[in-house]
Amino acid sequence: MSLQNLFDIGRLDKAEARREDVQRLLSSARRNLDDAGVDAISNENRFDAAYKCVMQCAIVGLLANGYRTVTDKPGHHQIAIQSLPTSIGLASGAVQALDDLRQLRNCDDYEGAPIDPAEVAQAQAQAKALLAHLKAWLQERHPEFC
Repeated sequence: MSLQNLFDIGRLDKAEARREDVQRLLSSARRNLDDAGVDAISNENRFDAAYKCVMQCAIVGLLANGYRTVTDKPGHHQIAIQSLPTSIGLASGAVQALDDLRQLRNCDDYEGAPIDPAEVAQAQAQAKALLAHLKAWLQERHPEFC
């Protein structure tokens, strides 16, 4: 589904992208990815930091295209992640892995499901790959934000 279609059905709003906003989100994403590597905190908090990096990357992708998710409706995380093929050209297999992280995050947040070290490592790897993809995409498509 196109970003315009998501806007038309009320899942996205228009947003003005400013370089300082994009840079602030990218800096925060990098900090969260770094925090995910801190062994002194729980697996759940490390996973959450990596997932937060993923969401910040997805937000940047939408913002660079002139959109943001509508956060007063359920499912805005899902919309942000599942729009990554359209927003930044991410492969569908990578999106599925990120959506799996979203579902695992929901189980942790809403059911208290424990996160094991392998899941933390997977979240870190996915977040790192997404951040690298996003930075390359921005450099190629929107250098004004770099």
